[in-house]
Amino acid sequence: MADVVTTERHEAELERYRRELTGYCYRMLGSPFEAEDAVQDTLVRAWRNIEKFEGRSSLRSWLYRIATNVCLDMLNANGRRARPMDLSAPTPVAQAQLNARPEATWLEPVPDGRVLSSVVDPAERAVERESIRLAFVAALHRLPPKQRAVLILREVLAWKAQEVAELLDTTVASVNSALQRARATLAETPPAGAETDNPLDEEQRELLERYVAAFEGYDMEALTAVLHDDATLSMPPYDLWLQGHENIVGWMLGVGSVCRGSRLVPTVANGMPAFAHYHAADDGDGHTPWALMVMEIRDGKIAGINSFLDTERWFPLFDLPERLPA
Repeated sequence: MADVVTTERHEAELERYRRELTGYCYRMLGSPFEAEDAVQDTLVRAWRNIEKFEGRSSLRSWLYRIATNVCLDMLNANGRRARPMDLSAPTPVAQAQLNARPEATWLEPVPDGRVLSSVVDPAERAVERESIRLAFVAALHRLPPKQRAVLILREVLAWKAQEVAELLDTTVASVNSALQRARATLAETPPAGAETDNPLDEEQRELLERYVAAFEGYDMEALTAVLHDDATLSMPPYDLWLQGHENIVGWMLGVGSVCRGSRLVPTVANGMPAFAHYHAADDGDGHTPWALMVMEIRDGKIAGINSFLDTERWFPLFDLPERLPA
């Protein structure tokens, strides 16, 4: 009986770190599924070796050490992830073609509830949300894996240089050097800004309501009114991305016209407002999944629409219904 109680206690101790470890691994790996696999591997390794844990560091530090090694191994096998705009220039709508790339190419969306902690401090919450934005995570993936780990641990999780050095089996000087190089790389092409307020303020809510009305009504004049002049539209797993009113509207009235009659259901992803996009069902009975739209808002208008089309993966992950009734 004592062994059972001890096992349950160890499992409970490890389990309470699952969400924050998932957030760390998501920033490292760029995929919620890979992050969950990495965390599960981390917790299994820790559970198997918990009796050998000597307490020279905190349990949390020990788990992050294991998680970092798991992530580095996975990155050696799979490489970095990106957004379509990281791989090519925007395409004029007249030349637009849908070329799919493998799943492992793309940075993937994640539900906030799987990676954000329940911190109360508004400043800490803002940093957490900012650090899972698609543009920020894509910027992280321009860094070599160890620099990525150092930057996340130091600047997102606020670890001390000595703590990071111990975790990575290196020196404080090496950690500081890696952080300096990581900062310099990000400064060369800083991630585009976006508002991550949660809850949204009245102006942001009104903007998104106008977007929904324009999209569901397929009113292109109203749609362009809520978009920045340089707004972008991307559609992973396709490498195509479009920029500007003319190209986005041209797409919507051309190949994208299959979206007429759609419905949008609000959700949240990557610290930003999002919508589950449903198409009119082929059988005429309600609406079926089409895309997960992650929205980027900047200065009172929509700056980016990131439409992730692999709904068989995204809708279950976000606990979204399989069909909307008529």
